[in-house]
Amino acid sequence: MGDFWDIKHDLCDAINAHDLDRVLDHYSPDAVYVSPMGVAEGREQIAWLYDQFFTGFPDLRLTSWFEVADSENPAVTEWTITGTHTGPFYLPDGREVTEMGQHIALRATCSTFVEDGKIRTHREYYDQLELYTQLGFRLYEHRRASA
Repeated sequence: MGDFWDIKHDLCDAINAHDLDRVLDHYSPDAVYVSPMGVAEGREQIAWLYDQFFTGFPDLRLTSWFEVADSENPAVTEWTITGTHTGPFYLPDGREVTEMGQHIALRATCSTFVEDGKIRTHREYYDQLELYTQLGFRLYEHRRASA
C-alpha cells in the first residue's frame, strides 16, 4: 500500500467486498476505532464491529462522495452507507435486533490516521438516531414517577 489515500481507498474496497481479513490488514495491531457504536481497541475488537455490520447488513456498501483533497493524514471522507437489515444486529444495551428488512441510507464522515503504512486511528461519525429510526425504532418520553 502506498500513500494515505491509497490505504483509505483500499479499505473502502475491502469493506464493500465484506472481506474482514483484508479490512483488518489495514489496521495496526493496536489501532483504535471510534464510532457511535463505541470504541474498539485492537484488531479483535475492530473485527467485532465490522462483523456486526457485515452480518446485520449483508449488502452493506459505502459510497464516497467527498474527500478533503488537501488533507492526507488524516484522510477525511464523507460517504453514504447503505444496506438492508436482514441479519442480527446488536444495540448498545446488548439486545439483539433480528432481521427487520429495513433499508438504510446514512450520511457519514470519517477520518483515518495512518502511521507506518497501517491505520492507527479511525474515527467514524454517523447519526445513530438516524440509523435506529430507519430500522423502525421510535423515541418515547420517559415519564418519571411522582414524588
